[in-house]
Amino acid sequence: MPVAFRNVDASPSDDVGTWPYEALVTVIDRGLVADWRPIFAELRRSPWGRVARRVERYLSYREPDGVGTLFALAIERDRSDAERADRAEVAARLREAVSRSGLTNAEFAELVGTSASRLSTYLNGKVTPSAAMLVRIERIAGDASRT
Repeated sequence: MPVAFRNVDASPSDDVGTWPYEALVTVIDRGLVADWRPIFAELRRSPWGRVARRVERYLSYREPDGVGTLFALAIERDRSDAERADRAEVAARLREAVSRSGLTNAEFAELVGTSASRLSTYLNGKVTPSAAMLVRIERIAGDASRT
């Protein structure tokens, strides 16, 4: 039987993002795997979002057990996956910027103030450039494509 909320203005069928904190706690404590699915889906969708922060807050004072560990691992996995996807997106944007510039990697690296080997680590996603470097890369790519 699905978990039921008492004394809160929400239903388990509502979007998990609209659940009050007490409803989230109820599902973590009294729910079963099927009840947890909407929480896990929201954690996957937004691993640093409101629901993830609320789950973390609850886990910080809840008695440790397997359920808490499961939720903590889900948040950790989802954040790791999101960071990996973000790094891949940055690398793709950088490869596009270098390609758009029409310059060789070595020429491009020199113009942005880094080495060709460091630029290579940015382009393959092993290292994420600083915000300042990212701005320089985009600026140089735009300037080079206009010449």
